[in-house]
Amino acid sequence: MAPPHGGGSDAAAGEAVAAPVDQQQQRPISSILIIIAMQTEATPLVNKFQLKEDLDSVFPKGAPWVRYYGTYKDLQINLVWPGKDSTLGVDCVGTVSAALVAYAAVQALNPDLIINAGTAGGFKAKGAGVGDVYLISGVAFHDRRIPIPVFDLYGLGSRKPCSTPNIVKDLNLKIGKLSTGDSLDMSPQDEASITANDAAVKDMEGAAVAYVAEMLQVPTIFIKAVTDIVDGNKPTTEEFLQNLAAVTVALDESVTQVVDYINGKCLCEL
Repeated sequence: MAPPHGGGSDAAAGEAVAAPVDQQQQRPISSILIIIAMQTEATPLVNKFQLKEDLDSVFPKGAPWVRYYGTYKDLQINLVWPGKDSTLGVDCVGTVSAALVAYAAVQALNPDLIINAGTAGGFKAKGAGVGDVYLISGVAFHDRRIPIPVFDLYGLGSRKPCSTPNIVKDLNLKIGKLSTGDSLDMSPQDEASITANDAAVKDMEGAAVAYVAEMLQVPTIFIKAVTDIVDGNKPTTEEFLQNLAAVTVALDESVTQVVDYINGKCLCEL
């Protein structure tokens, strides 16, 4: 027999749906998944948290993805990066690898929280400087142009990270939006989209991780450190390579600061 269409019934159903979300918000965070794109970015954090490489991989055979794991304070930490391309030997950067490794890692490791950390290009027009570290307030794509109603919004893929008002208040991080695309340089069309996205920084992974995290309902924080000024005078590639090592130090410090802040807290306290 179908239940009666009464207000009490609807309220009870609403409570049943809301309960798991409320419990997740109020349960202490015990497991963090750090997703990072490049080995150079990952190594300082592996050393900082004294993580061990998983030699008996939880990932499918043949996947180049690398996992490090360990315990830091009261937190179980898993750090994953997409590894090296088997043919060319370079880091597997970009949205495809980011989405794949994010999906596989969440399925295998069931984290309470994702931190997507990495380097990014910054815009001096939005106040960014080399070495600045941003806590991201919104993510979107800038190179998925589908000029058809509604599909255009799908291509944009605008999403909000996990709400962290106390991290914003207590930690000295810049706040800004992130725009994601699969090219290191910036075409005129990309530039127009990035401006429309109101982005302070651009990367090659964040919005892809956000897509997977939303699909699998895992709260996510994005931390991005600026290696190069996209609207500056120096060539992007030259400035990126020149600053990568030094900026990863700033990234390491900020991620550690955020992890220390998270330790012992639940989502609703962030």
